[in-house]
Amino acid sequence: MRAAHRSEAEVIEELVELTAQPGYVHAIAGICYRDNMVSFQGEHEACDLSHMYNPNRLNRNETNMLLGLMMRQPLDLTEPDHATLMSYVTRTDGLMEELHQSMSGAAMGEMISQVGNAEGMDGFWQGEMMKEPIFYGAESAYSFQYRDFFVEKHAVDDNWLVRVKGFSSAQARRMARAMCDLMDSRATRDTRSSLGLKAGEIPLESVVSFYEFTAAEVAQRAGQDLAVVEAFFDAFSFCGDNAGFKEVGDFNQVNATPLLPSGRGSVLLFSHYAIYEALYESPFFWMNQDKAYKQQASDNRGAFTERFSYRRLVAVFGTANVHTNVNLYEGKRIVAEADVLVVFGDRVIIVQAKSKKLTLAARKGSDGQIKADFAAAIQKAYDQGAECATAILSGKSRLENDQGQTVALPENIREIYPFCVVSDHYPALAFQASQYLKYSADAIVRPPFVMDIFLLDVLAEMLDTPLRFLSYVRMRIDTIEKLMISHELVALAYHLHSNLWLQDEFSMFMLDDSIAADLDVAMTVRREGIAGKRVPDGLLTKMQGTYYQRLIEQIERRPVPSILELGFTLLSMGEDTCNAIHKAIDSLIKQAKLDGKRHDFTAGMTGAGSGICVHCNPEPREDAVRVLEVQCAKRKYVQRTASWFGVSVGLEGEIQFGVTLEFPWERSQAMDALTQGMKPPMSVAQGMKAMERALIPRDAPINLSCSRGKLQFSRHLQRHWTKSDRKIMYGELFRPVLRVKREPHPYP
Repeated sequence: MRAAHRSEAEVIEELVELTAQPGYVHAIAGICYRDNMVSFQGEHEACDLSHMYNPNRLNRNETNMLLGLMMRQPLDLTEPDHATLMSYVTRTDGLMEELHQSMSGAAMGEMISQVGNAEGMDGFWQGEMMKEPIFYGAESAYSFQYRDFFVEKHAVDDNWLVRVKGFSSAQARRMARAMCDLMDSRATRDTRSSLGLKAGEIPLESVVSFYEFTAAEVAQRAGQDLAVVEAFFDAFSFCGDNAGFKEVGDFNQVNATPLLPSGRGSVLLFSHYAIYEALYESPFFWMNQDKAYKQQASDNRGAFTERFSYRRLVAVFGTANVHTNVNLYEGKRIVAEADVLVVFGDRVIIVQAKSKKLTLAARKGSDGQIKADFAAAIQKAYDQGAECATAILSGKSRLENDQGQTVALPENIREIYPFCVVSDHYPALAFQASQYLKYSADAIVRPPFVMDIFLLDVLAEMLDTPLRFLSYVRMRIDTIEKLMISHELVALAYHLHSNLWLQDEFSMFMLDDSIAADLDVAMTVRREGIAGKRVPDGLLTKMQGTYYQRLIEQIERRPVPSILELGFTLLSMGEDTCNAIHKAIDSLIKQAKLDGKRHDFTAGMTGAGSGICVHCNPEPREDAVRVLEVQCAKRKYVQRTASWFGVSVGLEGEIQFGVTLEFPWERSQAMDALTQGMKPPMSVAQGMKAMERALIPRDAPINLSCSRGKLQFSRHLQRHWTKSDRKIMYGELFRPVLRVKREPHPYP
């Protein structure tokens, strides 16, 4: 019979005893080296991070917990012998694993008892059950994001910082960075000369010296006056005995003041992350204690979140398409407000930004406080966004930005994406949103995308064009219910590698954190200036220089609503289909250049319920639109889909015009007759081989249909249509002679 796990309190009691042992600080230094240090030669690569995804590695909350327990008594720097040091490490790892089991075991037991009881599971993740995902949830930010956003967030508070703390935001960042640079250079020098450790190994000797700093050496490295560095040390140095830190969720002073005085004229700092996060987070608490400045500080934080969201979205969509502080009026009355509003083609993003934090009571598992914090930070943001969406769709509101300028909306809005953005790390954000957020969604107003500014920053960095950004947003909200991840960067990393299009036959996907390694490397290379790949191999690299990529780029440059959906369809395709489209267009252009005639193909994605007809016209003519429309309607009918797209390209691959057909499929005798005898699908290999060998005669232009790797050929038939009330939209892209039409167009 298996022994029952000890309680959380029992394990922590033993950890208190262990961390009070003479020289334990040397063990924690070794653990920090093992679990946080990343080494590489030449270019930084994903394999350099493999040990960071080891499930036995202690995360930052666990390490800070050990430091917090250790600092409940005076720091003892006595250096133990190697055997004692390793016994401390081994015992620490065992107890931290046991602590995790004590927290997750109760939750798992309760979950098993609720299996089959749907009513009971609805309220399962409450109170104590949320404590484990909050404590063990992955970090949502990179350390360099905390470092760099700190100045943007608090530069407006510089007068207060200099007056009260003795340093500005820019000075604080330089000093924190100097400490981290010193830490890195020491580890690099010592590793090369003597240690020679593999990633994830404990050093054979004490490495406390890597993490010890004097004000004088930091002043020299940062180029700051000694008095300024000493003021910085005072602000972030631990003081007191941390006696109030007794269990997970209690206030741990080490988090706020990570510089630990050694008692010998120096301080200890054990990670980049600790000082950068404290830099970003601590001013909130400092300023909150100043009654005269408290409200101003709060206003500044709120403005920062909005300003940051605006800046990153402008980097994707352009200044003309992004608006801040948009008021929605009905008459003279403001009925709703959007912190940031993005309008791109017939798509709208509504951003509601908040700067609320998760309180200590919530972190300890207080059910009421968890829900209260969530309501203030996320639910309120969503509710405000929903009010905006309702007002926009009512057609009764006029919109003005913070400059009093009118914000124009598209004639017909296809989709609205509500974004709920928070400015601070909110533990287990995606998980809490899945459990607590109450929202409604339909074909136009999509489910909300809940994120922090750190994710928004990475999205804008890696998906820096409108189509790619919106395409990911659409896919991500469509997979909310079936994707199990520890944090959002994993989903984005998977998308960059393989495209986040998930087959319907799978009801649940679980992605491991290690999938994010390539993304982690790319972001580090971009923000830290080290050698390595700036773009992960996959979605953003494989189709560069192809006609497929050129189609997407041209659609993005002019987001005509009638062709924008084609861009999303192209971006949802698998690699085989993308390559097939490139090769097909290349073949059509070559044939058109040879004979001066039109050639075409069709790509149909049965899984997506849509498809594309592509024509290559040496010269665009009015009747060419009609020809494209006819072929799209026929193929849409045969494939029984709700939508179909058409696009015409010139001899250089430039888009000439586009057609979009969107309406429910219905049986039609006329269409049955027109489509009778259309050929069945061919394989990809057969289709491409036929194209390459030019076996298709002129009276049967090439029509390829790609069905997630399948290709098929058919003939097209030009016929006059009878009247109908179906709607067809044309997209005028580069040729002004082709007008945008929105009225009903006759066809069978």
